[in-house]
Amino acid sequence: MTEPLVPNSNIRLRKQLLGLQPVVRFGALLVIVLLQACATVANPDPRDPLESWNRGVFGFNDAVDRAVVKPVAIVYRDVLPHWVRTGVGNFFNNLEDFWSGVNNALQMRGLDTADSLGRVVINTTMGLGGLLDVASEMNMERHPANFGLTLGRWGMSPGPFIVIPFLGSSTLRDSAAMSIDIAGNPVRRVDDDGVRNGLTLLNLVDTRAAYLKAGEVVEEAALDKYSFTRDAFLQRRRNQVYDGNPPDESAEPDPSLAP
Repeated sequence: MTEPLVPNSNIRLRKQLLGLQPVVRFGALLVIVLLQACATVANPDPRDPLESWNRGVFGFNDAVDRAVVKPVAIVYRDVLPHWVRTGVGNFFNNLEDFWSGVNNALQMRGLDTADSLGRVVINTTMGLGGLLDVASEMNMERHPANFGLTLGRWGMSPGPFIVIPFLGSSTLRDSAAMSIDIAGNPVRRVDDDGVRNGLTLLNLVDTRAAYLKAGEVVEEAALDKYSFTRDAFLQRRRNQVYDGNPPDESAEPDPSLAP
């Protein structure tokens, strides 16, 4: 006796999901992770009123990192000689120094501005386009700064902590400044799409490779990786705004409020 021809809904569902475009499946995974996280956090940190959502995005980013970014960074570290990776890092640091000089000027920091722009001139001319860090050998320090830090030094509150898909930890203030920072990145001025995208990808992989050991420390030391990463980011950012000498937090406005 033959079985009735009843459609198997589970099989059909699997086929439909497999037929979806990768971007749609990626979005569906993100939504599932976020919904699961929303049910796990009852009392968020006052600095992190969006903790349920942020934990979901953090889990999504961590999954992408483990599956794609970290393995590529490990291969990059293991295959390329140290001197090549050092040259790549110096090149992108040189580009960053230019934007740091602009922001240090906006913050009215004369010495930091002179150091940042002086580094660009010296490393670009004497350092083979920035591949060699000649300026550091001349005791010219780096003073990294972006527009989010500029807003902070102008007195703008950081607002709530935010985790951005693919980009990671941020605050409302830094997220608002991100479009300005992207526009100020010299790589964005490259006309050729292939070269621009290649440089962006190379910078991502090189940066991730530089933090491989730090990531291992976090994995071993942190009972709650999300809380550890959030607290470290907020503390570091606060120290940057106040030049390593932040005031008593009780004297500041509620950081959960929008700037």
